Amino acid sequence: MNKKLFVSALVLFVAGFFMIVGGIGGMMFTYQSIVAEDITTPADASIPTAPVRGPLTLMAQATAIRHHVLATTDNKVYAQMPRTVTKLDEAGNPVLDEAGKEVQIPNALRASWFNPLTLITSLNLGILTYAFALLSIVLGFLFMVNGYVFLALRKN
Repeated sequence: MNKKLFVSALVLFVAGFFMIVGGIGGMMFTYQSIVAEDITTPADASIPTAPVRGPLTLMAQATAIRHHVLATTDNKVYAQMPRTVTKLDEAGNPVLDEAGKEVQIPNALRASWFNPLTLITSLNLGILTYAFALLSIVLGFLFMVNGYVFLALRKN
């Protein structure tokens, strides 16, 4: 029984250690990647004119980008807009084809969602990376505590 407790404790210590190291490494990698992009939140963000570094500034930046793009698309997201719209002439009248039907063109407002959506997704992934890194660190610490308990039980 003592040998099993010792082996279990050793496994928990080693696993906990690597989880903590991995979590810290993931957090450092994310931080360095964000710093390299040199992003600053806009003045109208929930955390204004701050360098984007951690999860809170990542969220502020993502929310600001979403707010800005919604302002340009009449509060409609990509899926709520039609793929095509009627082409208009200089006077604002629909352009008709030879058959008398309205000419349809790609919806430029709908297409304008691609870049902001990519940026928002990237920022949100940064938030998730910080969350998973923290989870790894906490679980690593708990593993190590359990390893200590197993070692203490071994002595009894």
